[in-house]
Amino acid sequence: MSKIDPVTLEIMTEGLISVVREMRATVFRTARSVAIYEARDFSCGLFDATGQVVAQSEDIGSHVVPLPWSVEQSLKELGDDLAPGDAILMNDPYRGGTHLNDVTIIYPVFHDGKLVFFPAVREHWADVGGSVPGSMSGTANEIYQEGIRIPPLKIMEGGKINNAVMELLLSNMRVRDERLGDFNSGMAACKTAERRLRELISRHGLDPLLASVNLNLKRSEKRMREKISSLPDGDVYYEDYLETFGPNGLEPLLLPLRLTIAGDKLTADFTGVSPQVPAPVNSTLAVTAASVFITLKSALDPKHALNHGSFRPVTVIAPEGTIVNVTHPAPAGSHGEIRKRVIACMLGALSQICPELISADIHRTSFHNLIGGIDPKTGREFVHYEWSAGGNGGFKGADGPSVMAAIDWGDLSTAQPSEVLESRFPLHIEWTRQGIDSGGAGYNRGGLGMRRSIMLTRGSASYSLLSDGAVMPPFGVLTGQSGARVESFIIRDGKRIDFPTPGKVGGFPMKEGDRLILQSAGGGGYGDPLTREIHRITEDLRAGLISMQAATEIYGVVLKDDNTIDQDASVEHRERLLKARPTLQAAIADFDCYKTVGYSRKRICRVNPADAQRFGQTIDDCIEILGPTGTPLRAWIEVDESVEAGQLPLDTLGLGVLGAEEGDDVKVRSLLIPVVT
Repeated sequence: MSKIDPVTLEIMTEGLISVVREMRATVFRTARSVAIYEARDFSCGLFDATGQVVAQSEDIGSHVVPLPWSVEQSLKELGDDLAPGDAILMNDPYRGGTHLNDVTIIYPVFHDGKLVFFPAVREHWADVGGSVPGSMSGTANEIYQEGIRIPPLKIMEGGKINNAVMELLLSNMRVRDERLGDFNSGMAACKTAERRLRELISRHGLDPLLASVNLNLKRSEKRMREKISSLPDGDVYYEDYLETFGPNGLEPLLLPLRLTIAGDKLTADFTGVSPQVPAPVNSTLAVTAASVFITLKSALDPKHALNHGSFRPVTVIAPEGTIVNVTHPAPAGSHGEIRKRVIACMLGALSQICPELISADIHRTSFHNLIGGIDPKTGREFVHYEWSAGGNGGFKGADGPSVMAAIDWGDLSTAQPSEVLESRFPLHIEWTRQGIDSGGAGYNRGGLGMRRSIMLTRGSASYSLLSDGAVMPPFGVLTGQSGARVESFIIRDGKRIDFPTPGKVGGFPMKEGDRLILQSAGGGGYGDPLTREIHRITEDLRAGLISMQAATEIYGVVLKDDNTIDQDASVEHRERLLKARPTLQAAIADFDCYKTVGYSRKRICRVNPADAQRFGQTIDDCIEILGPTGTPLRAWIEVDESVEAGQLPLDTLGLGVLGAEEGDDVKVRSLLIPVVT
């Protein structure tokens, strides 16, 4: 390896990345599903013989980063029985997959009888069977309702397809011609990679090429270790929640994270997380670990290409049988929701030690919307998969981007073209716009979410939704406020139909003329909104990004009769709003600060009845507590006469999140959720 000069190393490294880019171009040009060829819901990667990712390009991090688990499991089960011309197909979440819709082709490449590389393609197939069109049901209680589960199997052997297995799979999936077309596109991409790899081996030689791979992995590892070493040693903690619903409404599931930094190593520990549930709120160890890696790579080392070396300094502890490491037979469809909640916990933890490197919470969910049925005009099945992208969190340098793919989505399209959807499906996109006030208020505002109206133009259809963040909104940091929640409802005959479990719908029957209204979540705000420059607020008003009410009540500006801003009055108004913020004195709790009921576990905040009345809080209201770090700690109110007036008992974990000590003043505020129009 010492004989490989830097120029040659870069040429071979970029050559491997170019292989992946050509794989992507092949999929673009040959796939059958709108979600793949238009919206780019697929990824390609190149792996070495041990399953390490060695090259990727503009791919979706949520696909590529978990892929090593899939390759590793495939090698474990089939590695001694692979030969040239074989191809592995799999989607099993319990064996290193993500969710069942992400079908993966792993293609071994040999040179002189030696296994040297694995090109792999992970595509979101719009349907893989299950109880609802699109396979992702918000009401699934076991994995069998989410589609057909494919363990690692040889779909091709010696260059010949296993037609019996393929027929079995296609017979259990909707819109089989699309599924077959998507499979063929993935195979074409893998064969393209094989040709290009042989050209690289012919040009450079196998040993130098493998040596460059190893050297590139080592320098990525070295960069990540240096970045981790720049952070202070010690522990930081954060916690967030996912949403399930019972007879009494929201039943939040606790997602705690403890980050431990020791020199050039980092450990992410999810011990104490809620157990897996018979609801689509669980995901896999591969997804959880990948989410930790994605956040660290984006925050600490964003400028360099991703490969397996960046993962080596990081250890992830995710107890088996929990929502972050699901086991049979619980549903595993919520990989987008667990992923974004893990990323949020990472952001919340890192905001306490390096706020200049992170953003506020991103749009909380992948917001999987699915409409499917039989088009009466053609007599053919259809499945439309819609994931309206939301706002990203504000950060030190700027407002959060609006309606834009987040760090885990790569170059995934955020709004599929109306012309394609209307020509392929019995749907009409009536309008698409940004949701006013959907971005969390802050010195740097969170990005806005997307609001969209989709009409079913003929026949009937089934609507399903799998999401999170329909009750708990994306949080702000450094006293920034929450972004908007996701929202989904039907307009029928001029009347609004809301779903009994927000964010989770399984097969709601739509009729011709029904309008589906979608609102994706906004990003959280970064910094105090009362410090945002007045000229920027004026620009937001002119652009229609915020309302007059938000400008006055949240940003603290006063308007004159001609709707211009009164500078002097605004300064006074901001001072009044700042002084009016409720505070309590932190105290050490002598009770358990969590309440567990069934699967649900949530932080409780016991306050004196006089304080609850003074702040306008009632029992089981969710509040945010803010201390010196400005990182919000969310909890549910309980009124307790034994608590001394003016005090707020907290445990050591809570005090750590806030950066507070016993006797410090902490701010208490309602969970401020923007009303979006």
